[in-house]
Amino acid sequence: MQFGRSYEEFEVGATYKHWPGKTVTEYDDHLFCLLTMNHHPLHLDTHYAEETTQFGKNVVVGNYVYSILLGMSVPDISGKAIANLEIESLRHVAPTFHGDTLYGETTVLDKRESTSKDDRGVVHVETIGYNQDGKVVCIFRRKVMVPKQSYLDARGGEQPGRPVPQPDKNWSGPATS
Repeated sequence: MQFGRSYEEFEVGATYKHWPGKTVTEYDDHLFCLLTMNHHPLHLDTHYAEETTQFGKNVVVGNYVYSILLGMSVPDISGKAIANLEIESLRHVAPTFHGDTLYGETTVLDKRESTSKDDRGVVHVETIGYNQDGKVVCIFRRKVMVPKQSYLDARGGEQPGRPVPQPDKNWSGPATS
């Protein structure tokens, strides 16, 4: 399974559909809110949300929705990234609720070679997230610095930094046929 892409593998206009989706539970949302100290009752207090909001129920905190979608995109977009350079825009265009399943896809808007180092480039992408009904809930654009193949080759290829298992008293080495 591919994990990320080199600069040469990105094509402007290509769309990558991230898989699998993620069903957002009440627990996920509450834990994220508490970990990030976002105690807004819209996310944590069912009675408050039912009685005082237009939605009539808790809304999943937007930063969690964004984080899920960003994470979903890693195997397709930034799994080999050198750096995330910029989040150009982030829009929450519809609410996400407990029990919704999020799906995402990312389109390559542009790419350019680095002006400072010849072994990398910058990819400009837009990710949309939508729920189980196809309703778009979040849209963001970002720029990611990704390696060229020459960068990867100089650092160990497709899985740089991966150690080689060493034989010892518990394992004698690769099986031979």
